[in-house]
Amino acid sequence: MKQVSVTAQRALAAGMGGAPAVPREVDQDTALVVNKLFRELQAIFPAWKQAWPDAQALSTAKRNWIKAFMAAEITRIEQIRFGLAAARTSGSDFMPSAGKFVKWCEPTPEMLGLPSTERAFRDALRMAHPAMGSRIDDPTAWAHLAVRHAAIEAGLYSLGRLQMDPARALFERAYGITCKMVLAGEPLREIPKALPATPSAPADPQKARSAIAAMRAALAGEAVQ
Repeated sequence: MKQVSVTAQRALAAGMGGAPAVPREVDQDTALVVNKLFRELQAIFPAWKQAWPDAQALSTAKRNWIKAFMAAEITRIEQIRFGLAAARTSGSDFMPSAGKFVKWCEPTPEMLGLPSTERAFRDALRMAHPAMGSRIDDPTAWAHLAVRHAAIEAGLYSLGRLQMDPARALFERAYGITCKMVLAGEPLREIPKALPATPSAPADPQKARSAIAAMRAALAGEAVQ
């Protein structure tokens, strides 16, 4: 997966926290990118005016979508491509919410060539059985190396002893993070066991620039499929 390298000039101002993430006056560069994305979505969803009946509603929506992209770290061409592909096949005439489109930008494991979450979970439970202890380090014993990584990071001991629902939740968190690593083309690395109980810090300005760059690149002909 290739990392977006185009940097949007004069992109969004930094700051998520309690302050607005988007400046009151959106610069021309940002406006061009967002307008292009929205024109694409308006072509896909003919009933878009149901969501945005006037210019003010449309302007507000664009700001909210930019915030949603920043919060979800939508910074790669592939993510936007997945979102637009899902939009085209949704079968709906009506515009999705920003949250739904962000979810569409998150590919399923199968779209990445990985086992489904359910299949991966079943494989992890199989390998968590004490009888499989000697084969844990054998890559051929697993459905996929990503499944092995997620299972080990979730904890094979815990997966083998917890009730089904907590075991599933434990594994699905680790597998979801692992899938994001695969999407980003990153090496599989250690997964934090829990999020630190600290207040959220303002977003890195680079996230805003990357989100805008991703939208521009994804909408630039060759990237949209």
